[in-house]
Amino acid sequence: MNSTKVSTAEIVREYGPFNGAERIHGVSHDGQRVWAATGDALVAFDPASGDTVRKLDVACDAGTAFDGSHLYQIAEARIDKIDPATGNVLSSIPAPGKGTDSGLTWAEGSLWVGNYRDRKIHQIDPATGAIQRTIESNRFVTGVTWVDGELWHGTWEGDDSDIRRIDPASGAVLARLEMPQGTGVSGLESDGAGLFYCGGGASGKVRAVRRPTA
Repeated sequence: MNSTKVSTAEIVREYGPFNGAERIHGVSHDGQRVWAATGDALVAFDPASGDTVRKLDVACDAGTAFDGSHLYQIAEARIDKIDPATGNVLSSIPAPGKGTDSGLTWAEGSLWVGNYRDRKIHQIDPATGAIQRTIESNRFVTGVTWVDGELWHGTWEGDDSDIRRIDPASGAVLARLEMPQGTGVSGLESDGAGLFYCGGGASGKVRAVRRPTA
């Protein structure tokens, strides 16, 4: 019996495109601002007004995370730890997928890395990059986020994309939010409350999607 709860994603707001940015890769949330990785700059915007409030000139071609103090950013085969006040790269660790990683989030003292084509999510040590555990998915993994003890990740294959909650022990799909046809999810982060922020790939947009409460 398939117990996966399937519903249509409710897009409540769109942001962007941002000046000079052709794509959105990773997305993160620092408690106040949303950060979007655009390839050669991290852009922070106010989700209430949509105004851009910060821009850091750093390499950022995949997932983004925030640990409460620092940003973490996938840049090709490495993950950079970045001071959000200055944009300085403080340290770097190897990315587990060696250039094929996509999503990134912070939870419980670890980084969680989505690997796109391998359809995996790795929990890694933020100091060394050592893989601590691996969760299998049955779809290409894009963004990844934890919220209220729930593990969610984005998928994108062809014109089909969704946001799904999976069992972190078994990888079983518990719920799916189906995005409108042709609307992809390239990055994903929860605001810790009722919204997901989703990177929109080549659309150059970030979309706020309502998180189900049950």
